[in-house]
Amino acid sequence: MEPKKVAEYTWEIKKQGKMKVPTIIYASDKLMEKIKLDRSLVQGTNVACLPGIQKASYTMPDAHEGYGFPIGGVAAFDLDEGIVSPGGVGYDINCGVRVLRTPFTSKQVDKKRKQLLDQLARDVPAGVGRGGITKLSKEQLFEVLTKGGKWAFDNNYGTKDDLKRTEENGCMPGANPSVCSEKAIIRGKPQLGTLGAGNHFLEIQKVEEIYDKKIAKTFGIEKENQILVMIHCGSRGFGHQVASDYIRLMEDRYGVNHLPDRELINAPINSDLGKKYFQAMACAINFAFANRQMIAHWTRDSFKKIMGSSDGMDMVYDVCHNIAKLEMHTIDGKKKKLCIHRKGATRAFGPGREEIPAVYRKVGQPVIIPGSMGTASYLLVGTKEAEMLSWSSTAHGAGRVMSRSAALKQFRGEAVKTALEQKDIEVKAGSWKGLAEEGPASYKDINEVVRVSDSLKLAKKVVKLVPYGVMKG
Repeated sequence: MEPKKVAEYTWEIKKQGKMKVPTIIYASDKLMEKIKLDRSLVQGTNVACLPGIQKASYTMPDAHEGYGFPIGGVAAFDLDEGIVSPGGVGYDINCGVRVLRTPFTSKQVDKKRKQLLDQLARDVPAGVGRGGITKLSKEQLFEVLTKGGKWAFDNNYGTKDDLKRTEENGCMPGANPSVCSEKAIIRGKPQLGTLGAGNHFLEIQKVEEIYDKKIAKTFGIEKENQILVMIHCGSRGFGHQVASDYIRLMEDRYGVNHLPDRELINAPINSDLGKKYFQAMACAINFAFANRQMIAHWTRDSFKKIMGSSDGMDMVYDVCHNIAKLEMHTIDGKKKKLCIHRKGATRAFGPGREEIPAVYRKVGQPVIIPGSMGTASYLLVGTKEAEMLSWSSTAHGAGRVMSRSAALKQFRGEAVKTALEQKDIEVKAGSWKGLAEEGPASYKDINEVVRVSDSLKLAKKVVKLVPYGVMKG
């Protein structure tokens, strides 16, 4: 099923066979070459076969092969005939990114940069299996799973303004801890307030270029060389266990023989099992919100210890990547509530949507697209056009072009660290293996991914950020 180029940066695999809708891919020629290297297009086409899917199966510019859906896959489902699929959400439920602005410039931070990174490494637990600072009882964890970022705020992590500038205000409704397994609870208890490993990071960044000064100022970004902090992490072992549990439960209930790919196991949205997955997923979403809220709080503490103050370290925004949620969208001129799956994709609402914080409602939702370690990241803003093109969605990052195992065969962590330091990027990593797996060469060109997003108006560029100090698990 070869995709056909139907417009600049737009490709289509026509509806055929068991497909209920076409597959639309947003990519340049350069990115399409990379996307074709794995099963992303096959996976996007398989998604187009699922019950109740609306309009199209969409694939974002950073797409690469995932579990079930491609990473960078977006699909909407009718609430009566449609399904919810753990493979359309991902194992790291609500893996997401938040950005803090600071009042500091790189000139002010430069001499204290290593000291600051060392302090962050002391204050923020990171790494595979690493336990958090906060020790929770089961009852306390249940409260976290129900309240999310609000629990963190109630326990003196962060500010009310943080919650206002977080997707879903930091709390996904409908969470029900009683539908989460004991194994998920056991895995979650020690990991709240931890960064994790893999592609998760805490990065000190500086503003390199401002494309829209008016919107940037609304985001709290006023000048080049201003320092920002980007935090990328998710729901840790808790979210992974929720996904594993419900994949198994759905396989036991419905079997897999009817599916184009067993990884697309699903349940009807309105079924008992579908509702329970939604409730458990909401718990994992809230775990991740609380997690990022705590890490942001400790980040401010680190700055206060080293820079003397954390005043002005306000939230820009916090966005989710791996999530399914109910949203109102327009189909054939009529408003309709749909179940939107965004797997490795970022919500990009345009101006006026009530879900956007009041401070941003006139300009649109802030969109955060992080690069790979050693390359640029971008702040963008959502558009009205994206509502029609992609259910208000865009890319979530650079997107891998190389598996972690392949990266380990090709790169050494020590060499990656040296290369980053030669680019004036200070690095603090938990392991050489992690650095080798996550080096910039393992990812697509973030500048090309963002160029396509901007050109199509999936989201419009506002600010370009470059890494200044990187902390990896």
